Amino acid sequence: MVSTSIRRATAKRLRADTTPHERILWRALRELPTDGTHFRRQAPIGPYVVDFFCPAKRLIIELDGGHHNEAETAQRDQERQGWLEREGYRVIRFWNSEITAHLNAVMERIYVELYGARDAEAVRLKHLRRR
Repeated sequence: MVSTSIRRATAKRLRADTTPHERILWRALRELPTDGTHFRRQAPIGPYVVDFFCPAKRLIIELDGGHHNEAETAQRDQERQGWLEREGYRVIRFWNSEITAHLNAVMERIYVELYGARDAEAVRLKHLRRR
């Protein structure tokens, strides 16, 4: 497994080099009208660094560009997602084009993942640290 310091350094570098689509989603996530919703970006989890992570709901959001259509990359994504799901995380994926063309629908899907329904009342989320 990759050391913690290497994963943290990688996450820091990725935060500094965000893609335009990650910046758009990050701004939208920060404006979610919900009390207590907290997302981290480029968060190290196990041997991976995920794009966005809500610890309180163990929800991971991944953005995929066109290179994720390639067989080798798609296989790595599938293995990575399988590992994260076995560890108890929920992973949702969006294509970069969805961020550009359908940001409201993306945000609605994220809201539903957080609270269970589109019209559900937002409740304060609490992050319980696992030991």
